[in-house]
Amino acid sequence: MLTIEHQRISVRRLPGEFEGFRVVQLSDVHHGPFSDRSQIERAVETANRLQPDIIALTGDYISKERQYAAPCAEMLGKLEAKYGVYAVLGNHDHWTDAALITDLFRAEGITVLVNQGMRFQKGNSAFWLAGVDDTMVGLEDLSLALAGAQEDEMKLLLAHNPIILRRAARANVDLVLSGHTHGGQVAIRPERGAQARGRKRMLKGLGRLGSTQIYVNRGLGTVVLPIRYGCPPEVSLLELRCQ
Repeated sequence: MLTIEHQRISVRRLPGEFEGFRVVQLSDVHHGPFSDRSQIERAVETANRLQPDIIALTGDYISKERQYAAPCAEMLGKLEAKYGVYAVLGNHDHWTDAALITDLFRAEGITVLVNQGMRFQKGNSAFWLAGVDDTMVGLEDLSLALAGAQEDEMKLLLAHNPIILRRAARANVDLVLSGHTHGGQVAIRPERGAQARGRKRMLKGLGRLGSTQIYVNRGLGTVVLPIRYGCPPEVSLLELRCQ
């Protein structure tokens, strides 16, 4: 059922040197008793095959049992990207053991951004890459993640929960990458109704608020019940374009 969603995203402040920059996103692995190692390994192989410039991991790597943290980190440690793998934590990671997951990921060479940002340099151009801790557990600090960014530079934010969109828009973030929703996990209604009005909550795909765009990945795993309907697991290939 794994699908590759290839989305070209025009970003207003993307430096010309980053034209065609390839970001592969994985989210909501939820490794646990209802997830098969082969599914995660297949997603990793798929992500590597897409030849990403960077890989973004947007939280909820395990569901609730600590013993799945090390195997999950080992599998995700096989991800390969030209300029590295970057991750943020989700609510389930905190409900289990955020410190353990962070340490295991960093041991695998994955950069975990905890209310942190960095200037991502390529040649003579750069943008601000940032990640926030999870909103649901009350640890998100967007201002800290953006501290050091120049007002006029492009900002790419990793945030597990898409509820951050309004705050990101006020902070002049260009693009947010999120997960958390599983695309609804069971999708019976279409995303838009007869009046073409979107749902109040962003569940999946590309959206916008003002000049800030957001991409919400449907994730790989499940919670509550090991069922997906109408929203298959996803590996996102986001190709950034200059406006």
